[in-house]
Amino acid sequence: MSRGWIVLIFINLGLAYEFGKGEELMGKVVLSASREAQDLVKAIEAASGTRTSLCYQCGKCTAGCPVNFAMDYPPRQIIRLLQLGLVEEALQAKSIWVCASCDTCTARCPRGVDIASIMDALRREALGRGRVFRDVSAFNQSFLNGVKRFGRVHEASMVVEYNTRNMKLLKNAEQGPLMLSKGKLNILPEPIKGRKEVSRIFDKVKEMEGDHQ
Repeated sequence: MSRGWIVLIFINLGLAYEFGKGEELMGKVVLSASREAQDLVKAIEAASGTRTSLCYQCGKCTAGCPVNFAMDYPPRQIIRLLQLGLVEEALQAKSIWVCASCDTCTARCPRGVDIASIMDALRREALGRGRVFRDVSAFNQSFLNGVKRFGRVHEASMVVEYNTRNMKLLKNAEQGPLMLSKGKLNILPEPIKGRKEVSRIFDKVKEMEGDHQ
């Protein structure tokens, strides 16, 4: 047996041991995914235009991810969940909302797996099922409301709305005076041209969403 084959065997044994630990932590051992789970994985692959089966778990995506420290499952493990048919776990993961969509994982993948698109497809599926982290939903809504009202982000009003939605009115309030003194925060929003046009974009999107409901 050649040295290359021996190395490959040891790599596969190591991966199998690691994945075994991961499945044990999840409280289940998956022998075969249900038909429903398989169909859902195929739908996510179709939506993202990539195949999870191409991934051989090298970990380059996780190594390059700038926000993996805040994830419960780093990118490599999200792909592995889908490979195992554990779609529900992937949809409930905090990771898909922490993902910054920077495409670093996709650029680093030696197998051409578009991991960023898979994360996006998982987010859309989770949204369709009403599975959204409260903090994420509050931030997104506060951000979009500000853009609709002012045509651009106004940090002060966005923070106030975000904290109000989360019922934490004074969160990070001590940083406000310092940011104001350094010119990093404006109390009043800066007017821009085309605010009505931006508002019409939001109205059009809402109309399109209604057509698809």
